[in-house]
Amino acid sequence: MSHKLDARTAFFLTMPPLLWAGNAVVGRLVNGLVPPVTLNLLRWLIAALILLPLAPWVLRRGSGLLSNWRRFALLGLLGVGCYNALQYMALKTSTPLNVTLVASSMPLWMLALGTLFFGARVTLAQVLGALLSMAGVLVVLSRGTWAHLLELRLVAGDLYMLAATLAWAWYSWLLSRRAEPERLRADWAAFLLAQVLYGLVWSSAFTAAEWSLTDAHIQWGTPLILALLYVAVGPAVLAYRSWGLGIERAGPALAGFFSNLTPLFAAVLSAAFLGELPHLYHAVAFGLIVAGIVVSSRR
Repeated sequence: MSHKLDARTAFFLTMPPLLWAGNAVVGRLVNGLVPPVTLNLLRWLIAALILLPLAPWVLRRGSGLLSNWRRFALLGLLGVGCYNALQYMALKTSTPLNVTLVASSMPLWMLALGTLFFGARVTLAQVLGALLSMAGVLVVLSRGTWAHLLELRLVAGDLYMLAATLAWAWYSWLLSRRAEPERLRADWAAFLLAQVLYGLVWSSAFTAAEWSLTDAHIQWGTPLILALLYVAVGPAVLAYRSWGLGIERAGPALAGFFSNLTPLFAAVLSAAFLGELPHLYHAVAFGLIVAGIVVSSRR
């Protein structure tokens, strides 16, 4: 596996944070229209319908879908069933500011899981890169004034986001280990569809629990339909494809640093929706986050 950071790799790893930033904004906007776990299920149902015509052979006997069921069941649980469901739950019970702060710990969890369970070696450059990158996130969250950080209060939703971050870090490391037939791995639509099919089983079970334990309801309408189309096509299919390519080229540890671009993109998108111009601290944060990526990529 190559661990070189070139322009194409940087593009692959930058697209997911941009799309996920939009996912956080949309998830917050439809908060009162659909339950969070149900939103995750609907999102992946649409994604499966998009992927199925691209790789129908996955459903045939001998494709590797059944013989590798343990691996795809775990990938589906972490990447499809848990990650976004927990994120949507966090957005329902916590503030976007807190959720973004918790998610900014991604590089540290990537390094920790890689060292403990995947035999990765943590370098000084990676540690320094993590510190620089998280400093950039803190600049965004503080809006250039450290007093804003003192106003943060942790709630139950922050624990959901912590669990989501851990799930995504584990999922990313598993992606870096090839344990399925090469034909299945080489076809990106087939590889993602295999994860989604098992993930839908998990998501359906979680959604059934949500509807039986809570007062769940859906308010159908144009806003919800448009939101579902976006989160299925962008943050799901396109982002997961780009993330997988980025991990193949750069490795999970370096890819984790790019996830810290998400709060920066979220701040810019929020500013665009609110009609506010970006501030100087956005540029400072961008410089710190990019510096963290560059430093961590050095051998």
